[in-house]
Amino acid sequence: MQSIISEVNRLPSGRYYGRVTAIQGLLVEIGGIQRRLSIGSRVNIWARDGGQINCEVVGFRDDRTLLMPFGTLQGIGIGCKAEIADAEPVVYPDVSWLGRVVNAMGEPIDGGPPLKLGKISIPYRNSPPPAHARQRVGKKIDLGVRSLNSFVTCCKGQRMGIFAGSGVGKSVLFSMLARNTESDINVIGLIGERGREVQEFIEDDLGEEGLKRSIVVVATSDESALMRRQAAYLTLTLAEYFRDLDNNVLCLMDSVTRFAMAQRDIGLSGGEPPASKGYTPTVFSELPKLLERAGPSAGKGTITGLFTVLVEGDDHNEPIADAVRGILDGHIVMERQIAERGRYPAINVLKSVSRTMPGCNTEEENQVVAKARQYLATYEDMAEMIRLGAYRKGTDPNVDEAMYYYPLLEDFMTQQKQDQTSLEECYAKLAEILAMTPEMETA
Repeated sequence: MQSIISEVNRLPSGRYYGRVTAIQGLLVEIGGIQRRLSIGSRVNIWARDGGQINCEVVGFRDDRTLLMPFGTLQGIGIGCKAEIADAEPVVYPDVSWLGRVVNAMGEPIDGGPPLKLGKISIPYRNSPPPAHARQRVGKKIDLGVRSLNSFVTCCKGQRMGIFAGSGVGKSVLFSMLARNTESDINVIGLIGERGREVQEFIEDDLGEEGLKRSIVVVATSDESALMRRQAAYLTLTLAEYFRDLDNNVLCLMDSVTRFAMAQRDIGLSGGEPPASKGYTPTVFSELPKLLERAGPSAGKGTITGLFTVLVEGDDHNEPIADAVRGILDGHIVMERQIAERGRYPAINVLKSVSRTMPGCNTEEENQVVAKARQYLATYEDMAEMIRLGAYRKGTDPNVDEAMYYYPLLEDFMTQQKQDQTSLEECYAKLAEILAMTPEMETA
């Protein structure tokens, strides 16, 4: 009954109309109803051919309301009728949505039957759980990737960023995590994705079994900025719905950068001044509002968030990467130099950090990881001299050991797309490698 009352209260008391007064690019100005609208309100504009375009209020200027469309503005002209939408933007998710592919509006795009609507409405832009009411992160979660399970261990309810430039293997690692990570439910947001890759990801990476426990939200790169932004909001909304049913949800989003670009386009169109590299101030205020929605909740459910960040020009200190790194609970750094020498996934474990380590590991596991990191760091410090032949074996015992273990550790971190290794196997294999000695090898 409370849900019904809430929905009735959302309905407007009457219908209010305005008219289109100006169009500039993707920005539409309407007049006559500005006093009844607020930022985020929805307005329907009637095209000259009888069609209807759904828009969102992004600002106000000189007694005019500024709108951006969710679709194209074809058929829209000066004087077209603009009507305030019937209700505030909400979604009605249901458990039966598992196994389906939807767009940013929550509409099916997989050719299947219409979606069953749930009984409770959830706003697209929900507030994160209160900080004082949240549980702490849970136990370790198995990601199935050796380099991550061993060196960048993740826990249930943790939020991690995958930082990489274009063509470094970010999407392949994303698909490995989608297939291998231990979770009850997967909610996957493909934000600004290439249209060609969507079907490949669903069929080849997720597969039939993976899709059964997943919901995929898609907004391709050719869709409007509002659709791309709303797809990100819907991804977190669906994750929150299943979290509140006491599930351990894995929320995968590719990518946060395209969400930021969409918000930048919206802000610039509304007249907002650019701040850093063209990104507007609202980009940096919206990022924490989106990413803080993931994590542990006040109940038993959790949202483990894995978000990819497209690093422009391989600059890991560019504005979006720097902002996201400060919000999340750890970061996974992928480097082009590692990919160029043929080691995939191209993760630099020395630059990658999990803020739940070493607290989630046993003392023995921490010792194994620390020893392996020490060998990798020692080798990387001397790598240039070793490649040039300027270092002679026997000069430094620590460097000699690092030279012996480095190829073994590189081989350990190399993993094919279809391979999966459990947490226990990862630590056991790493301990086995470090138990070997150069004397044993020569014997």
